[in-house]
Amino acid sequence: MGLADLHVHSIYSYDGTALVGSVLGRAKEIGLDVLAITDHDEINGALKALEIAPRYGIEVIPGIEITTAEGDLLALNITQVVERGQSLIETVLKVGEAGGFCIVPHPMAGGLSMKSLSAYSILKALHNPDVARILIAIESYNATTLDRLSNHYARLLADRLKIAQTASSDAHVVKAIGLGATEFDGHTAQHLIRALYKSKVKIRKQKEWNSVRILGSWAANYVGSAFIRRMGATE
Repeated sequence: MGLADLHVHSIYSYDGTALVGSVLGRAKEIGLDVLAITDHDEINGALKALEIAPRYGIEVIPGIEITTAEGDLLALNITQVVERGQSLIETVLKVGEAGGFCIVPHPMAGGLSMKSLSAYSILKALHNPDVARILIAIESYNATTLDRLSNHYARLLADRLKIAQTASSDAHVVKAIGLGATEFDGHTAQHLIRALYKSKVKIRKQKEWNSVRILGSWAANYVGSAFIRRMGATE
């Protein structure tokens, strides 16, 4: 079985703390086969990961976490920025035009300026058959959300829609990578994508961090990353 973490942030995100090489090194260390770097409205971290991934033996799916007018959306398997601030339907269709596919991250999650899609927005979008061919999964386990109940609601929604369910870390620090992972038959990105389209994936959870550890780890690492940003280091 293969393992993938499809929602990870690097120092290219305004709230990320990890160098791209550190992200890939951690992914290799914990046994991931596939990784997606999905920085906020930013593609350069994912492109850097795609460039250096062979050094680490990790397969990278490039992506972005796009800020739509209705909430955040993961766009995967794309290599160009998709404009932020558009409706969910417009955004999904643009991702499809760029050759990618979409996953809904942390749906219905609240707190700490979370920008999550509502169940209504997701249901409305999926009534569009063109959208339904591109928006193929819901993140039903987000390992580092502070709103734990939202994972439960996400799972109920995905069950109702009979759509693939993924687990991801939403890591903003290196040590959180892989706390949530998606399991699939095979070991390559193509195997994973095929499994997502067929809803043949499973969620895998590691031991959960409590809210104090999530926030404390991010704060401690963010202080250090501020210096790295000033130095211009990203790899």
